[in-house]
Amino acid sequence: MDESRKLKAFAAEIRIAAIEAIHAIGSGHVGGALSIADVLAVLYGREMRYDPQNPKWPERDKLVCSKGHAGPAVYGTLALKGFFPYEELKTMNRPGTHLPSHCDRNKTPGVDMTTGSLGQGSSLACGMALGDRLRGYDSRTFLILGDGESNEGQVWEALAFAAAKKLGNLVVLLDWNKRQLDGWTKDVYPMGDYVAKFEAFGFDTVKVDGNDVDALIPALERTRADGEKPYAIVLDTVKGAGIPEVAEKTMNHSLPISDEQYERWTAQLREEIKAWEVEA
Repeated sequence: MDESRKLKAFAAEIRIAAIEAIHAIGSGHVGGALSIADVLAVLYGREMRYDPQNPKWPERDKLVCSKGHAGPAVYGTLALKGFFPYEELKTMNRPGTHLPSHCDRNKTPGVDMTTGSLGQGSSLACGMALGDRLRGYDSRTFLILGDGESNEGQVWEALAFAAAKKLGNLVVLLDWNKRQLDGWTKDVYPMGDYVAKFEAFGFDTVKVDGNDVDALIPALERTRADGEKPYAIVLDTVKGAGIPEVAEKTMNHSLPISDEQYERWTAQLREEIKAWEVEA
């Protein structure tokens, strides 16, 4: 199987893993977890340096999922990469779990920063990138932001700091899935042209189809240059991508998953994986 198909299959596996975790508890943040599965597949399947056997390796590349409600997708990715047993996904959000609703670096192997209070992950990622730069590490920090989250002023204060400090080892990934908790972003709090905004804040910026691994590969590869500008990639995504029944729901931020839906959705995704294997 070529690299593109492997990454597409990995993205489908991440979606299955996220659905496994959410179904086990009954309901959860489905839409925003599914929309970032493709970028997580390229990050952990190709772009990032990390070691599941040494998750605290200082010179690793780091991920800050500031849109903390997408934790199920992050957990699914980490489980698939061997940071912890896959079966632990079914304990998410239960008493005594290592997998709380939002990512917590003190509880989950492979989670680089605790997030969930929207906007704060942007400041934390800037601090991590600056710290690695001061230590002389050849590593990058990847920051995943939600488009609804970008309503927070703290996001833009942090990004102005990143540009001022010339953090070329910071890569901001904006999940522009166009929906937030209670509606379409254009109706709740329109933010205008994200590419123009990031560029005005001093970022080297591109926009790509964030649910297409073939578009994500070159977009992420170019961030290896570590120039004098931080990088921003506006991910044009669909909330609920990968499962049409979820994507078609307007209010899909958080959903219950029945046993029947779980079986049907995971079967659809497994068929996709088989198709890519056959084509290879």
